[in-house]
Amino acid sequence: MSSKPSLIIRCFNDLQDYTTRFEAMKDFTTNRDETTPDEVWLLQHQDVLTQGQAGKAEHILIPSNLPIVHTDRGGQVTWHGKGQLVAYFLLDLNRLKWHVRTLVSFAEQAMIDLLKQYHINAYAKPDAPGVYVDGRKIGSLGFKIRRGRSYHGLALNIDCALTGFQTINPCGYAGLEMVRLQDMLEDYPSFEQLCHDFISYLQNTNFFHDLVVKSE
Repeated sequence: MSSKPSLIIRCFNDLQDYTTRFEAMKDFTTNRDETTPDEVWLLQHQDVLTQGQAGKAEHILIPSNLPIVHTDRGGQVTWHGKGQLVAYFLLDLNRLKWHVRTLVSFAEQAMIDLLKQYHINAYAKPDAPGVYVDGRKIGSLGFKIRRGRSYHGLALNIDCALTGFQTINPCGYAGLEMVRLQDMLEDYPSFEQLCHDFISYLQNTNFFHDLVVKSE
């Protein structure tokens, strides 16, 4: 019997309402037990601004018709929408023997390694979570840990409109410029291709005993 947990990866084909997924993450985390397989959800959201637990209203610079959802993740305000790969990590950190820092580093390294496949040199910063290319931010992350179990995750910009970011201080940093794969590659991967890459990446990490991929 393997001591490594199983992992279910759910790929959502349609644009997902943020609040619906947020409530589903909380329900999953509340109701899981020590035998529940870990899950990763890969999806795109309908346009939304999400405000972190300690989020400050002054980081929303320009009123817009974007819905604003207050969440329980760390960090400040960010934007989600079509053209952005979102990965939610529903993991039992105690079972994996991970610290919060391990989870953050894993999420950042996953984005760095995915981008490296497309010859994009990305890096993390010790003082500002996320992933950057030439000083511009391409990947964001934020988590909530409850009783040793994580939810929320990362967001990687593929070919999203940047207008939503322009109404805010992204992640609470004034003047932070956001960038997308589309800005760096003429032939950039689609959301579907990046999901495939991400699943392959998870299969090769050796943290999990077996992976089941489900299309939702």
